[in-house]
Amino acid sequence: MPLKSKLKVLITGGAGYIGSHVVKALGEDGHEVAVFDNLTSGNREAVLHGELIVADLLDRDALRKAMADFKPNAVMHFAAHIIVPESVKDPLKYYRNNTGATIDLLDAIQEADVRLFVFSSSAAVYGNPETAPVSENAPLMPINPYGTTKMINELMLRDLSLADAGFRYVSLRYFNVAGADAQRRIGQSYKHPTHLITRALKTAKGESPKLEIFGTDYPTFDGTCIRDYVHVDDLAAAHLDALRYLGEGGSSNVFNCGYGHGYSVREVVAAAKKITNIDFCTEETGRRKGDAAVLVADNTKIRETLGWEPRFDDLDYILKTAWDWEIKAG
Repeated sequence: MPLKSKLKVLITGGAGYIGSHVVKALGEDGHEVAVFDNLTSGNREAVLHGELIVADLLDRDALRKAMADFKPNAVMHFAAHIIVPESVKDPLKYYRNNTGATIDLLDAIQEADVRLFVFSSSAAVYGNPETAPVSENAPLMPINPYGTTKMINELMLRDLSLADAGFRYVSLRYFNVAGADAQRRIGQSYKHPTHLITRALKTAKGESPKLEIFGTDYPTFDGTCIRDYVHVDDLAAAHLDALRYLGEGGSSNVFNCGYGHGYSVREVVAAAKKITNIDFCTEETGRRKGDAAVLVADNTKIRETLGWEPRFDDLDYILKTAWDWEIKAG
């Protein structure tokens, strides 16, 4: 189908943080969307476009009905548990939801003859990569169950595309997603956030007495973890680029989504204090299980193949949009 075709896109997990920003981008681009979400971690008010179907992916009848009623051209899959420490403590919860539900989704896609699929993957598939930045060709060696579920799903997609030549997918390996809609319509609304930027800003708001810094003995320049922080609107744009790529006949592929450089925990904390103008309390503590020392993307492939052009590669802008959202959220 041609690049300018407007598609019908079913979005699992579209009421969540990243999914809702992609729904916004798709709607603004003129595509017809339907969101399939159980609202466990998503929010009804975050769905700015299209129809919201409140149901669980493990409910096969509801999933098949959504496919039959909406008749999508493409599916984007965001629905997953994403908290790394929790995955270490309760791995079966992650395998049941992240992998088991994906199998059900792919079954439903096959039955409905949906040929285009965009998958929300993660840099966690790399584990502790030997090089930084890390390219898509690096070995997949996840060090936590969350990352393992994403790797398994990628392998399933690969095998399905080999078995069915008409099925094509793009897997987008996210690095650390942050920021919010500049108009403050949607942002990160997790009840118990684990992401550094959100925890820092909530500490600045007084919702937490201190920000814990997990590990100061990593093999980095200041001893804290280094991450590649990508603005959520740039990430949403990458999904539209992936959809256009598939719509033009692009073959199944995998791409990193990051800026190609990183910031340490200490650097992010200092920037958050500057943006908020609040010298909130921090406490250094031990490492969390499952955290890699450095995760920075080599984004050459996504730029060259999809033509992705990030617009918000600026830590201060990322923090400001996130802070504006936090202030609005109250």
